[in-house]
Amino acid sequence: MDIFLQQVINGLVLGSVYALVALGYTMVYGILGLINFAHGDVVMVGAFTGLALLKALLAAGTGLPIALAGAALGAVLACGLLGVAIERIAYRPLRHAPRLAPLITAIGVSILIQYVAAILWSKQYLALPAAFTPATWQIGGASVTDLQVLIVLLAGVLMAALLWLIHGTKLGCAMRATEQNAEVAGLMGINTNRVIAATFLIGSALAALAGIMVLLYYGVAHYFMGFMLGLKAFTAAVLGGIGSVPGAMLGGLMLGLIESLASGYIGDFTGGVFGSNYRDVFAFIVLILVLVLRPAGLLGKAQGERA
Repeated sequence: MDIFLQQVINGLVLGSVYALVALGYTMVYGILGLINFAHGDVVMVGAFTGLALLKALLAAGTGLPIALAGAALGAVLACGLLGVAIERIAYRPLRHAPRLAPLITAIGVSILIQYVAAILWSKQYLALPAAFTPATWQIGGASVTDLQVLIVLLAGVLMAALLWLIHGTKLGCAMRATEQNAEVAGLMGINTNRVIAATFLIGSALAALAGIMVLLYYGVAHYFMGFMLGLKAFTAAVLGGIGSVPGAMLGGLMLGLIESLASGYIGDFTGGVFGSNYRDVFAFIVLILVLVLRPAGLLGKAQGERA
């Protein structure tokens, strides 16, 4: 039971990060029908920006809580502007192009961001300063840190705030209208370009916070870190139902739990042959099964091809 509880705790932490990143995928797809494969690299930029700001603030003698808040705010601003720039420069001119063109562009933007980050921050792993030491508690034989609790709680607050924004504000109403029919929404007086830019801004801000969480949890940042994380978050979005915001949240949490439990128990069953080193395999097994058995995802709705 203590092993099960430990894996559940680890899975909830991973799933919370996956859910935040998956929200960016599903929001953009819901409005534009576009898979933004550069979204995972926005997470990486958030981690690097937050790390640079954190080191600078700590070197200036700022206290750790204020330094973390300043680093997170700076990462959110930087990634928000990056998301808006990606939409304006790379995707908006291709909005009415065949679907293959934006897809290839998204892959190209992803590669471009990766190697610009490698030039700016190097290809080496950059470590988090040793100023932050999480406290650990024992719960039912499992270990949980205050950082893990913070990640889960913060992710929950952010997801609840996003649901409120979508269902309780004028911007959310405009986003839902644009998702249903952008042309009709434009005729009703909604500036669809601003709505789409706001969608990229919000998704990229969430990605920045996810990058800070990954940085704090693993203690390192790398220019290629967003690639696998982005693929897993995309898997989570597909699992929950691509285009569904609650589905992205559910898919992220489920994927984190599946990955953690599978790597733990299958690793023990196979004597460590298929343990944590192969945990990425389980995410893509889930993706294949979902695409074969339920392509619309758990909360998604099957749609026919648009004319």
